[in-house]
Amino acid sequence: MKDFNFYAPTRVVFGRESEARLPELVKQYGATKVLVHYGGGSARRSGLLDKVEQMLREAGIDFVELGGVVPNPLLSKVREGIDLCRREGVDFILAVGGGSVIDSSKAIGYGVPYEGDVWDFWDGKAVPQTAMPVGVVLTIPAAGSEMSSSAVITQDEGMLKRGINSDLCRCKFAIMNPERTYTLPPYQTAAGATDIMMHTMERYFSKYEDATLTDAIAEALLRTVKDAVVEVLRDPEDYRNRAAIMWASSLSHNDLTECGLEKDFASHRLEHELSGLFGVTHGAGLAAIWGSWARYVMDKHIARFAKFAVNVMGVTNDFTDPRQTALRGIEATERFFEQIGMPTNIPALIGREATDEEIETLVTKCSRGGKITIGAMEVLTSDDMAAIYRMANTL
Repeated sequence: MKDFNFYAPTRVVFGRESEARLPELVKQYGATKVLVHYGGGSARRSGLLDKVEQMLREAGIDFVELGGVVPNPLLSKVREGIDLCRREGVDFILAVGGGSVIDSSKAIGYGVPYEGDVWDFWDGKAVPQTAMPVGVVLTIPAAGSEMSSSAVITQDEGMLKRGINSDLCRCKFAIMNPERTYTLPPYQTAAGATDIMMHTMERYFSKYEDATLTDAIAEALLRTVKDAVVEVLRDPEDYRNRAAIMWASSLSHNDLTECGLEKDFASHRLEHELSGLFGVTHGAGLAAIWGSWARYVMDKHIARFAKFAVNVMGVTNDFTDPRQTALRGIEATERFFEQIGMPTNIPALIGREATDEEIETLVTKCSRGGKITIGAMEVLTSDDMAAIYRMANTL
């Protein structure tokens, strides 16, 4: 079991009518002028944005708003937000939305006090030293950014998708009302659940195999999400299962399921280039790449994959052939992804096979031109990345 530090400072306000706590929470962090940051029109159409802004007005809290965040949030919007915050004297950022809005808010929070170009942080030229405070009213459980130290941004030029981690950007509070997720489309619900599961799976698959309690927490979380998403796809207003998914989103990416382990986010790194190049939904891209990654690294970690197969996917343990048990676990995971409408390869993700040139572009971006490796349980070179992309590029 690896030594670890666990830090989860975000205040979670969870449940029906939890938005009512918003003015109190914003004032607690000394806000005098708030940037209300959101995505498309759904936040306005649902009435949530109007409700949030009315509560701020009634509490005497000044605000400006900036919408237009897209999935795979863009650097150009971040720069727009930085300029707006500086011009208006904003001292608190409120994200109303899901992971893309939260990550855009975090990036703005890094950029306002920084004298250089905010992309320096994602380009490895600088490390954040301070950040503006960010809070969130969560509407899409998926990315877990509401409790994580992560922020992923896409540079418009070249569609370079990059992530950084720093405790400075952890949200001060996260307001979570599962009722706000009732209107999510089935595909977005399923993609979100996939992302949640992958955040824990990419911690579970570790070279450290003796974190017994952490493993048990991870396995329970994965089983819960797996069962809950099937139920909410049948009944979108199933509060109990919507709540389970929303809470799992936070627990899956606040590092709890990493305690004593070493995360291996190779599948995420491989997928970032898929969504950067093809503009696909992140969770769907993860489903499309994971099976190929798993088969590629499985043989050096049979016991771990067999444990996952039995304890998470419900595969009967074949004690005479643990490799077969492990393989059946991967197959069962892919069948589950297909059951909830997720692709399990690149052609199913983008509607065709990727070209050789596109595969080369994916590898070049992921390996930074062959300069870096990815992964921890298994370290992957650019040749390994190419092999996994090619495996995933067949039906």
